[in-house]
This record gives sequence, structure tokens and C-alpha cells, in this order.
Amino acid sequence: MGKDSQPKHRQASQLARKKGQRASYDRVLIVTEGAKTEPNYFNEIRVANKLHTANVQVEPSVFGTEPIQIVEYAESLFLHGDESKGIQSRAFEEVYVVFDRDDHLTYHNALAKTDALNFKYLNDNKQKVAFKSIASVPCFELWLLLHFEEVYAPMHRNEVYERLKIYLPNYQKGNAGHYASTLMHIELANTRALALAGVNDKYDGIQSYTSVQELVEKLKGLNEPLKLT
Repeated sequence: MGKDSQPKHRQASQLARKKGQRASYDRVLIVTEGAKTEPNYFNEIRVANKLHTANVQVEPSVFGTEPIQIVEYAESLFLHGDESKGIQSRAFEEVYVVFDRDDHLTYHNALAKTDALNFKYLNDNKQKVAFKSIASVPCFELWLLLHFEEVYAPMHRNEVYERLKIYLPNYQKGNAGHYASTLMHIELANTRALALAGVNDKYDGIQSYTSVQELVEKLKGLNEPLKLT
């Protein structure tokens, strides 16, 4: 008697179950530069806010860590899916690409490509899909530092790390728990990040900036019921 469940059949079955388990709120794909730090952080938010894994998928780029490679991977993953990750083709309403300015050569190209992809494609529900860049100048850790102090002047990533360790002495990139360790100050960080965005923008690439708060607020409010006015 032959096998009744070949690998492809199992993958198709898993995808069908995942599709059936999706909640009614938006489906969000997040593609990150970091392999651990950012995925850990956003997955911790997902868990804390009881967001279904079928609706919120966080994946590090496998094309490389240059910003343009992150955007290219996000586009490819959206268009083609990945059965091994349980991701179906075009199965999202929003796609976020998360990367740092740092010393990358393709930072501005990545911003431009993300803008060009915004509402270019239709998803599996025939809706236009938002592509959004979540950029930090110089690095993701600026967002964490804003939980503890105001920042306006340009900073090198090494200075950001040094200042962050004043407040989080055991901070290490790639470790889990950074969301929980900063949560008590998240509203303050949000206010400071918005203040920064009011005077600087990600296209400058020199002045301190982060839009991580945009994605954090998106995830925190994803499954909240709509308020009637």
C-alpha cells in the first residue's frame, strides 16, 4: 500500500489549514534585515497582542542584508509565497520592510523601490497591497534607546549601543525579551519617535530617525474592534 501523505500533500494541507485559521483583521508580512533581533521583537509583540500567526508573518531576508535585497525578498515572498514557511502567494494586505541606514550603500535605492511597490500589486482578494519601509537612522536600536532618552543629534550605531547599555546593561543583539524589557516606556518612545519624524525624515539618511513606532502601533491595534463614531 502506497503512502497516503506525500510531502507536497502535507504542505498543501498545512497551507489550507492555515488559510482557514486566519482571523478577520489584516494580514501583514514583515521582512527584516536582522535575522534575530527584529524578528524576536516583532514576534514578541505578536504574541503579547494575541495576533494569529496566519495573519502576521515575520521573516528575515534570505537574499542578504543590504536594504535593496530586503525589499527584493519581500517582493518575491509576496508574489511567490514559500510553502516551507506556510506562506501563500499574494496572501497579505500589507508588507513592511525593516532595515537600517547604517553604512549600507543601497539604503536610498531601497526606499525608492519600496515606494514604487506601494499599491502596485493586487493580493488574493483583488485588493491593492501596501508596501511600507520601516527605516531607522542609524539602526533599529535607536527605537529602543528612545524608550529611555530623547535623541535629536545624528549618532553612529556604536554610540547608540553604548547609550542603550546604560539602561539595558545586558543588551545583546539577537537576544529575545527586548519588547518586555522596554514595554513600560513604549508610549514615551512613540512620542519621541513621532517628534523626530516631525523634524527629520528617512530620505535624509543622516539625521536620527526611526519609523519603527509605525509598525509597532499597527501590530498593537491590528485586532482591536473598530470604534463607532
